[in-house]
Amino acid sequence: MPRSKKGKRGSSKPGSLRQEVLQLQLSSKASLKGMKNGVKGESGASDDELMSDVLSHYSSTSETASVLEDGTGGEQVDELTAQEETEDKLKQCIDNLMDKSAKTRLAGLESLRQAFSSKMLYDFLTERRLTVSDCLERSLKKGGAEEQAAAATVFALLCIQLGGGDESEEGFKMLRPILTAILIDSSASIAARQSCARALGMCCYVSAAQDGEDLIKSLALLENVFMSSYPNREGTLPTPKPGSPGLHSAALQAWSLLVTLCPASRLTVLLDLHLPKLQACLESSDVNYRITVGETIALLVELGRDIDEEFEVEDSEGLCRCLKGLATDGNKHRAKNDRRKQRSIFREVLHYIENDDFTEERIRFGVESVYIDSWMRRRIYDAFKEIMESGVRHHLQFNPLLRDIFGLGPPLILDAAVKVNKISRFEKHLFNSAAFKARTKQRSKVRDKRADVM
Repeated sequence: MPRSKKGKRGSSKPGSLRQEVLQLQLSSKASLKGMKNGVKGESGASDDELMSDVLSHYSSTSETASVLEDGTGGEQVDELTAQEETEDKLKQCIDNLMDKSAKTRLAGLESLRQAFSSKMLYDFLTERRLTVSDCLERSLKKGGAEEQAAAATVFALLCIQLGGGDESEEGFKMLRPILTAILIDSSASIAARQSCARALGMCCYVSAAQDGEDLIKSLALLENVFMSSYPNREGTLPTPKPGSPGLHSAALQAWSLLVTLCPASRLTVLLDLHLPKLQACLESSDVNYRITVGETIALLVELGRDIDEEFEVEDSEGLCRCLKGLATDGNKHRAKNDRRKQRSIFREVLHYIENDDFTEERIRFGVESVYIDSWMRRRIYDAFKEIMESGVRHHLQFNPLLRDIFGLGPPLILDAAVKVNKISRFEKHLFNSAAFKARTKQRSKVRDKRADVM
């Protein structure tokens, strides 16, 4: 009977499969070792071909073993049950966004923020994106300061969840007017305006990256916010109003994220306009704004050098002198942590300006890593981290949008057996660098298309 045949075929134990895999690995390693010592295997195959055969067989064997170990499929049932429970909770959170109580709406927004940051919910949200967008629009229009700030953050997360396709672009066009209205409203709360600045930058980056018109509008809006911190005609910095440095920092960070999308023709104009003014802002009395300005200067110089290897900052000696002062600042009137953070950042900025050398950073997630090896890549990573906080690592592992942006390829599907075969750090670094360069070339083609619009 078919059932008995199936039982015979499945009667081999997972242990025997693992032994077969182990034997295959040992034999392949022996072959590879022999080849390295100048002795070729019988097949005459290369190292890469042998390893490809091993990994191919190993992957299929692991899949067979995992099916056998599942037995009755109890784990799959548990996973399905957990997913249904999660979706029920999310539905309740969405319903709470329409509640009359501001406290209930805030709780719903906070729960959605946590869920959107820590899980991948594309299928669930695709079916409900219009409902969620309507609720967020209502919170932005009629909610208090705290509710507006939370709604803007959740909207940015929604765009990231939807992956930058037509769905997120539709949502961005729907909510961009209200985000803009809050951002430029001087009577709105600083917290809400900061959140709207970050959301505007992130949603434009994710949803309208290839739309030159949307990019120009968003850049101009953000410029109008942080340019109020620029020195006046006499060269004097304005006295900052309470909370304004935080708003200027948020707008400048969002603006610098979008600058990474600009074509060379537009970048040249932006560099000439902003670099001298930003250099003056290094004298700001707010430590966090000084740091944001310093990082933005480094990013702009990097972009300028990408366009022209001979690019030089106007009054580079004055800039380096100012950076050295900030990198060694020992002013006792500043908090100890502020001094330490400022010195660390400005040492990096100064080192890059003088030596064209970036201090590489490695971000680990799961069995993978991504290397932050440029100011542009750091700005992009920091922008996502500011929105998703600790959830950024989960999204690097599973979100196709982030994996595409950082050149990581499709999400990996690994079982416990395959995880032991991790590639070396050097191989990961080469892969990440090559993938990011390839994506940069592709983005350059898109920039060329936007140049016609801009």
